[in-house]
Amino acid sequence: VFCAGQPHAAQIRDIVNQMKDSSNVDYCVRVGSDDGKLGEQFLKTFQDNEKTVPTVLTTSTKLSTGVDARNIRNIVLLRPVKSMIEFKQIIGRGTRLFDGKDYFTIYDFVKAYEHFEDPEWDGEPLEPEDRPTSGGGGGPRERGEPSDPDDPEPVSKQIVIQLADGKARNIQHMAVTTFYGPDGTPISAAQFVEKLFGELPALFRDEDELRALRSNPETRKSLLHALTGRGFGSAALAEISHIINAEKSDLFDVLAYIAFALAPITRGERVEAHKAEIFSPYDEKLRAFLDFVLSQYILEGVGELDQEKLPGLLELKYKAVSDATEALGGVTRIRKAFIGFQRHLYGSADV
Repeated sequence: VFCAGQPHAAQIRDIVNQMKDSSNVDYCVRVGSDDGKLGEQFLKTFQDNEKTVPTVLTTSTKLSTGVDARNIRNIVLLRPVKSMIEFKQIIGRGTRLFDGKDYFTIYDFVKAYEHFEDPEWDGEPLEPEDRPTSGGGGGPRERGEPSDPDDPEPVSKQIVIQLADGKARNIQHMAVTTFYGPDGTPISAAQFVEKLFGELPALFRDEDELRALRSNPETRKSLLHALTGRGFGSAALAEISHIINAEKSDLFDVLAYIAFALAPITRGERVEAHKAEIFSPYDEKLRAFLDFVLSQYILEGVGELDQEKLPGLLELKYKAVSDATEALGGVTRIRKAFIGFQRHLYGSADV
């Protein structure tokens, strides 16, 4: 349900829950930038097609792109949508195929459908025999076909933006990527990067302070919370990493590139650059565990270094936490090593 701002989304959520037949308190939930980690968890659960709760999501602009939930059956529009591109992106949330899903329904209370028929956008229809085909089971996107943010090969080009520090940043201008300003107005990728650049000096003074914040799980969490509060949640930061071609990099590299024009490196390159320094204080058994942790970090991202992930990592490596503590010398020693090695991961010499 797309609403006219986050307060409106909260109001609609409460109305739906007052009228619902379900006894589950999370039947209808709001997912917006103000909802932080809880909203992200609601969205993740909603995307799990094996689960039925939450059943309804209310939002303002957050879910208009990049949400792949194949079993969406209904889309409700309660706010004006003036951009046809945004309208088609919103509608694209319902077009995923799923077992037993033959159609989806749009409840349009704001006449957004008037944007749908646009000869200038759609172009002249092509005759079937003239359509491009490929042997891979689907041709390239035809002229006028609505772009979808989940398509594997979006049209892109490199553009250069000049920020206030006088240094240039290269970004990938994605025709299918839409960013939004504080008032919900769509803005360009360049404008979004400029906005982030302007906010970062309030969060850290220089590169050394950024490294210090990133090298400790607690201060790293505080930094992410501060970014979310300024409108740069995990989804927005993931989009930024994408447009600067740093999907396999650490969030440190994304922020350092925007703030200081430091070239990003991949998480694998970061690990290789600091592995000797990381391993040197520890015995062979702890090194084996930390090597496993680093492999998960390279594969999944910096979230694997959160303290909350430690029990799961121990179970994944040793089958049981009790077996891990016996092999590695106790919980205190393991936790100290898990937190301690991270300060070396963000050392000054990355490559």
